Parts: sequence; structure tokens; C-alpha cells
Amino acid sequence: MPDGTGATEPESRDRRAAKLIRSLAVDRTPFRISADYRRIWWAELVSQAGTQITIVAVFFQVYALTHSAAKVGLVGLVQFVPLVLATILGGPMIDRIDRRKILLATQAGFLCTSSTLLVGALMGRPPLALIYVAVGFAAALSGIATPTRSSIIPNLIPVELLSSAVALNQVMWNAAMVAGPMLGGVLIAAVGLELAYAVDVVSFAGAIYATWRLSAQIPKREGDAATGLAAIRESFAFIRAKRVLQATFVVDLVAMIFGMPRALFPILAVTQFHRGPAIVGALFSAIAVGAMIGASTAGWVGRIRRQGLAVLVAVAAWGGCIALFGLTGSLPLAFLLLAAAGAADVVSAVFRGTILQATMTDAVRGRLSAIHILVVAGGPRLGDLEAGLVASAFSPTFSVVSGGLVCVAGVFVVAFLYREFAAYVAPG
Repeated sequence: MPDGTGATEPESRDRRAAKLIRSLAVDRTPFRISADYRRIWWAELVSQAGTQITIVAVFFQVYALTHSAAKVGLVGLVQFVPLVLATILGGPMIDRIDRRKILLATQAGFLCTSSTLLVGALMGRPPLALIYVAVGFAAALSGIATPTRSSIIPNLIPVELLSSAVALNQVMWNAAMVAGPMLGGVLIAAVGLELAYAVDVVSFAGAIYATWRLSAQIPKREGDAATGLAAIRESFAFIRAKRVLQATFVVDLVAMIFGMPRALFPILAVTQFHRGPAIVGALFSAIAVGAMIGASTAGWVGRIRRQGLAVLVAVAAWGGCIALFGLTGSLPLAFLLLAAAGAADVVSAVFRGTILQATMTDAVRGRLSAIHILVVAGGPRLGDLEAGLVASAFSPTFSVVSGGLVCVAGVFVVAFLYREFAAYVAPG
């Protein structure tokens, strides 16, 4: 029967289904209109996949060398301190120097740190200090490289497409976090740590090429830009005046410090699921699978106005899924719960990134992006330390479950302390 528009009911249902799919699919307009953005996106996908391979390899290698949950967790601390110093001290530089040159220099540094880890693996049983120093230096570089890249993106696309670009970046990050850990687990199990680190070394070639193709990325300054300590004070003063922005940082720290169990995956693979290194990579990837699905179907995010409330709900869902993951001995259910947690996390990330980009100008973009990356990257590293220490004091299961529950409770605390965050409505 016609539906009043000249179409039969099956045709009408097909059109409605197609419209629903289009409304859910992430907007790829930034990808289509900017060749520079497209090159950076693909190159970053490859290099981040290599980085994720190395993350799995480092946790596996440290546990194999020490059989200590605390020393695996210590990886997070030796990364966190250099990350803090680099983001705070290096942030002002991003707002003064050609960002293209900064990105090229950091990519060369990543090549050196990955090569150091490769040499250590070829040694057989390298000193633990060698691994800690290499990952610490890599964390410092990421504290400069990631905000530099984030500061470049808004200059490659129109401002009205920022939320779409944030969602596309989440697709890229999480695709890398699916492919990298899975491949890393397989490579370690089948060949060894040497090949895993070698793949990471090679993966930086595309990122160096894409950055080289960029035009100069000179920051846009408003009057006489602050320098040194004055620039650092200026950036923190900006954050103090934006309580909604503060809340995005605080709630993400709660989620990652207490609800991120990745440092325990090499231990849980053996003690909880009775498997080997291939499953370690699969556990890492499960979170990213859910996140990638969530990012790929994020076409609806542009229609959500209560973005602060959406972040709070998503972080609570993350914590709940992590707590349930800690209680299950079923590997398929564990994968499902981690995937659900990843989907919730990417929703939080998209809205937090959109709020950040909407509240800052290009004059402070590098410094604020650096602080944002400090929170995003530093939280999981502190989470590694927290998870390892609690697991050593009690048990890996207790660490995971208690962390998830604390995360859920933390959401209510943030909602109470930052009431304007739950009430925040996106501009426009």
C-alpha cells in the first residue's frame, strides 16, 4: 500500500532505515574536504597502532621479567612524571613556534625511543631501568606531540565541523587500539617481543611524511603573547575561570585513575581466564572495539545539547561495566563488558573534546590542549599505578571491581561539586 508519498510501505521502511543509518553514521565531511586532515588521520592511524603494539609489549615484558603487579603498575608512574613536566613546560612553546616543526621533532624522538626498546628486546633480558627510561621519554614526547596535533586540526577544517572531527579522531584512535593490541599479542606469542617493537619503529614513517606535507602552522597570537611561567599561569587562570572545563578534566581523571584496569591484563589473562599473551592483546582491543563502534555511530552527538550530563552518564556506565568485568570468569562476557565500557568512554571523550574546543581560542589552544592531553594520557598512567598497587595489596579482582565502583561513586561527587556541568548546554 502507498504511504501517502507514492511509495509502498516496504520502500518507505527502507528509506526510514537508510535515514536512521545516515543519522547514526559519523560525519565524514572533514575527511572529504581537507587533504591535510585526511593524510594526518591515516598516518596517525598507522603510528598509533604501532604505539599500541608497544604498550602491550611493555606490560608483557615487565611482567615476564619481574612477575610483580606493582612493577608493572610502576610503568604508569615513570610515564606520568615526564608527561606532566612536558605538557606544563612544553605547552607554551606550542603557542609560539611553528607547530609543524614541533611535530616533526617529536616524531623523530618517538623513532628513537621505539628503537631503544627494540635493542632491549634483542638483548634478551634488558635492565628494567632501560625499559622505564624509554617509556618515560616516549611519554614526555607524547605530552608535546599530541596537543600540537590537536592544535593543528582546528586550522584545517571549518569551526562548525569540530565535533565531527573529534568523532573521526575517536574512530582513528580506537581503530588503532583495536588493531594494535590484537596484532601485538599475536606477534609476541608467535615470534617474540623483537618483532613487536620493530613494527612500531617502522610505523612512524607515515606520520613523518604526513607532517612534512603540511604547510607552516604558525600559531595565531592576540597581541603580545605571554611566555615562560607567565604563559603557564595564564593557561591555568583560564581553566580556573571555566568550571565546566574543570569538570571535564576531573571526571575523566576519576574514570581513568580508578576504572582503568589495563595494567592487570597480563595477570588477569593467566589468573582469571587461564590464557596466554594472545588474550592479553585481545583484552586491550576489546575496549577499543566498543569505542570504535561507539565513535563510528556517533552521528547523533551533534543533536545532544546537554553535553555535560551526557559525559556524567557515560562515565558512570564505564565504571559499572569495569566492575562487572572484574567479577566474571567468562571470557566472552568479559569481552562484551569491556566493549560496552569502551563505547561509553568514547561518548564521554567526544563530548569532553567538543566542550574543550568550544571554550578556547587559538591563542591558548596549544597550552590548553597540552593540559587536556595531560589529563587524558596521565589518568590511565596513574590508573596503571593504582591498579598495580591495589592488586599487590589485595588481589587483581579486588582492584578491578573496587576501581569500577569508586568510578561510579566519583560521578555523583563531580555532579554535586560542579552542578553547572550537569546543566551545561552546548552553544549554538
